[in-house]
Amino acid sequence: MEKEDVNVRVHDIQIKGNKRTKDWVIESVLGKMKEATTLQDILLEAAKASVQMERMDVFERWVINFDVGPPELPGTTNVIVEVVEPERPYSCNVGMFSRPESRKWSLEGTLKWKNLLGYGETWDGTGCYGWDSTAENSVGVNFPRFRTWPAGFFTRVSLLSQDWHKYSSYKERLLGVSTGLIHDNNHELSYNLTWRNLADPSHRASKTVRGQLGHSLLSAVKYSYRLDTRDSSVRPTEGFAFSTSSQIAGLGPDARLSRFFRQELDFRFAVPLGVFNAALNLGASAGLIVPWGKDFLSKSTPLSDRFYMGGPSCLVSELRGPFSLVGFRTRGVGPRELRRLVKSGNEEEIGKRDTLGGDFAINGFADLSFDLPLKFLKEHDIHAHVFACSGNILSLADRKNMTAQKFFSGFRSSVGAGLVIPTRMFRLEINYCRVLKYQENDRVRKGFQLCFSPP
Repeated sequence: MEKEDVNVRVHDIQIKGNKRTKDWVIESVLGKMKEATTLQDILLEAAKASVQMERMDVFERWVINFDVGPPELPGTTNVIVEVVEPERPYSCNVGMFSRPESRKWSLEGTLKWKNLLGYGETWDGTGCYGWDSTAENSVGVNFPRFRTWPAGFFTRVSLLSQDWHKYSSYKERLLGVSTGLIHDNNHELSYNLTWRNLADPSHRASKTVRGQLGHSLLSAVKYSYRLDTRDSSVRPTEGFAFSTSSQIAGLGPDARLSRFFRQELDFRFAVPLGVFNAALNLGASAGLIVPWGKDFLSKSTPLSDRFYMGGPSCLVSELRGPFSLVGFRTRGVGPRELRRLVKSGNEEEIGKRDTLGGDFAINGFADLSFDLPLKFLKEHDIHAHVFACSGNILSLADRKNMTAQKFFSGFRSSVGAGLVIPTRMFRLEINYCRVLKYQENDRVRKGFQLCFSPP
C-alpha cells in the first residue's frame, strides 16, 4: 500500500553556529526546501542539501532538524540548521610525486585557507619544484556556491618555468590566468589566457623546435567532465572512472595566438576477483590535437600542447590522459629530430635528437593486484601487482604517408611486476619492468623503477 503524501511547507529556515559563514551561503543550499509542498519532498531536499554541504567542505559537521511552525500557520515547519566551523580553517599538504607529462620527480606543497571572507570559498597557494630546474607557483580562489548560481566559481594565476633542454632543446616560461565554473565536481568550464616563451640557450635545437621559439599567446576555452565511481583511487577493486576534456584555442584576433583543437579521453574499469582481495584494473586513453584557421593544413601544433609519452608513472590511480607508458624514459617515445650541430668540440652532442611530441596518442593497460600472504603487509594494505601496457604516439604532419600498417606496427609494449605501498602522502610503487617492443629512436628504461602518485 502506497503512503499518502503529507502536505507540509517550510515556514522559516533558521541557521545557527555560523560565526564566519554568511547566512545566504547556507540558504543557497537549502533554497529548494521552501518550494517543497509535502513532507516527503522536504526530506528529499534536506538529503540533497546535506550532500551539497559536504561538497562545500567548509564545516566540520552539521545537523538539519525540523520543528513545528507557528500555531497560526498549521501545516508548516521550521528548518533549523546547526553548523560547526573548524577552529583552524587552514591546512598544509606536502608530497613527492612522479608525473610523466611534466618531469621525473617533483616536490609539491599546498597551503589552503577556507572561508576567509565567509563566502564558503577556499584560497590556496601551490608550489611545485622538480628536479632539473622545474618550478610552478600559483594562487587561486574557489567559490563552491555563488548566490543562486548552480555552479561554483574559481580563478587562478600561475607562473611556470620548465627546462626541457635535455629532451627537446628548449626552456619554457608561462604566465597565465584562468577562470571558470564547476558544477557538482563533475563538469568544469574554464577560460585560460597565457603568455608563453620558448628559448634555446644552447643554440642546438632541431629545425622544428627553432621554428617555434619566441613568444606566443594562448587564449582557450576548455570543457572537462569527470566521473569516478571506483571504491578507491589508490587501490580500486570495483567501479569505473571516465574523464573527457575538449579545448579550443585561438579565441581572438591577435596573430600570435595559438590556434588548435585538443581532445582527451580516459577510461578505467576495476573488477573484483574474489580471492586474495585481487582485482583486475583495465584502462585506455587517447588524445588528439589538430590546428585550425587559415591554411591550417600547412600549420603545425604548438610544442607545449602536444602529447608526450614515457617517464615514471602509476597506471592505476590517476586519470591523466595518454601520457603513461612504463619502461620508457621521460619524453622517450614518439617523433624525434636531429639537433643542429654546433662547433663546440663536444662529441657527445653528435647524433642527439629532440623529442617533438605527437598530435595523436593512445595507450592502454591491464593491472592485476593481490594481497601477499603476510599479516603485516595486509594490515598496512601493502600488496603486489603485475601489469602490461602498450601505446603509440605519432605526428599528423606526415598524414599523407600514414597507413594502418604503420600505425599498428608503431605500438610499444612492456610488462612488469612490483610492490605497492600506499601512504597518507602518496602511493609508492617499486616495480621491475621489461620492455617487449620499442622503436629505433626510443629511450628505453629497463629494470627497477620507483613511482610516486597522489593518494
